[in-house]
Amino acid sequence: MVNRRFENEALLVKSLSKGNILAFNTLFREYSGRLYRFANGYLRSEELSEELVQEVFTRVWENRKSIKSEYSFKSYLFTIAFNIIKKHFRREAYISEYLKTKGADDFDLETTETVNYNSLLQYVLQIVDQLPARRREIFIKSRFEGLSIKEIAKELNISHKTVENQLTDALRFIRNNIRKESIPVLLFLALFIM
Repeated sequence: MVNRRFENEALLVKSLSKGNILAFNTLFREYSGRLYRFANGYLRSEELSEELVQEVFTRVWENRKSIKSEYSFKSYLFTIAFNIIKKHFRREAYISEYLKTKGADDFDLETTETVNYNSLLQYVLQIVDQLPARRREIFIKSRFEGLSIKEIAKELNISHKTVENQLTDALRFIRNNIRKESIPVLLFLALFIM
């Protein structure tokens, strides 16, 4: 039996691809709050999170003709958001590097702590990006979107055991790829990812 919600969403995405603004607005109302919470959990900034939501939906509108209604629109949105967040943290890593080489005299402690957090998250996101596509998708749904194993299994039409195995393998890969001497990264992972 086809999930009715997915069926309705597929119809909305088809309408969106034809330029239907009402379909766009409906999808925006459905997902903007979730995207905002997702972004704010990592960016720790209301302003940046609001900008991210706007950027995601701007891209959706610009690329509406190429969006496939048979695929998960939610996954499409969160993949865009994930990539924007990675780009943001890459930028922050450059700032962090600048602070190390030029000195942090002009910056206050809060700015330095934010850059350190952002640098750590960027480091973790680079490792996550190396996961095989399906494993990365499951990991993002679990740790970034906050879905339970049951919800992921249902959404991807796979078994609970497959989801559990993929998550276990993803976490093992991430732990194995962290430099052993990097204590701050291990603490970061313990608090925010594991």
